[in-house]
Amino acid sequence: MEIVEIQGLPFEVVMDYKEGWNPEVFKKRYSEILSKYDFIVGDWGYGQLRLKGFFHDDHIRATADTSISYLEEYLNEYCNFGCSYFILQKKFTQDDVRAKTTESDTVV
Repeated sequence: MEIVEIQGLPFEVVMDYKEGWNPEVFKKRYSEILSKYDFIVGDWGYGQLRLKGFFHDDHIRATADTSISYLEEYLNEYCNFGCSYFILQKKFTQDDVRAKTTESDTVV
C-alpha cells in the first residue's frame, strides 16, 4: 500500500475502506499529538474527517480503548454505520528498532 510521510515519520496506508483516505484533508486535520501513536484511524461522518490514535496492544501506553485490538469496537460504537475510513500504521526504521532494543536492555 501507499507510504506517506507525516512530519518526518513514515506511515503506511494499511486500509482504505470506501476510499476514505484523502491526503489533502488529512494534512489539514492532523495534529502533532497523533505522532505518538502506532496507528492513526480517520473516519468520515457528515462530511468531516475525525482522527484517532491507537497503540500496538503490547505498547506500554496502551489502554483498553487506545490499543489496536479495540479498533473494531471503536468503528462499531463511535463511527457512522458504513462510513468511509482509513488506517495508517507507523513504519519503524532499523534505527528505531535498535534504540528500543538498547533501551529495554539497559539495566538501571
